[in-house]
Amino acid sequence: MLDGSLGAFLDRIASGEPAPGGGAATAASVSMAAALVAMAARLSLEHMDGAAELVARAEDLRARTAPLAQADAEAYTRVLAANRPLKDLPSERRAELIGAALSAAADVPLAVAEAAAELGPMAAVLAENGNPNLRGDAVAAALLAAAGARSAAVLVAINLGPGDDDGRSAQGKAYASTASTAAERATATVL
Repeated sequence: MLDGSLGAFLDRIASGEPAPGGGAATAASVSMAAALVAMAARLSLEHMDGAAELVARAEDLRARTAPLAQADAEAYTRVLAANRPLKDLPSERRAELIGAALSAAADVPLAVAEAAAELGPMAAVLAENGNPNLRGDAVAAALLAAAGARSAAVLVAINLGPGDDDGRSAQGKAYASTASTAAERATATVL
């Protein structure tokens, strides 16, 4: 997905195919937030201490999240495959396969939410202290990170279902809260 144009990616999402979908769009949004943080930090090198470190961290997060769009589409494809009726497979075994596929599919949006929770505060710092000409970009990054974290947390909860007892849904919710708080902080620099 990373090698094509944005238009091609949007066309794939809009197609009648179930993947890529919300998880891939969420990963792409968080990757865009990372790119905005990297840009705002690069253009804030003369405005604030620590900007170079923010560039490095944002680039690392961008490199980690961009491929998660493809990973999410692949994980969801495995969920769809597990849901297809298989002849001669006992229902208990089929339920195990579906559960395992859904559990694995929850890991991708959880990683997206984690990255968004790290990006949000970085964007807020840039909105508060960075180059004032890039404040809008920093705020946009914080808002994209918050939306991405919240979307990803919802996807984690959906994949794990109501019986989640391994803590991943709660962790996703905590990541979303962190990113949302950062977005409020960033937005407060403007509104």
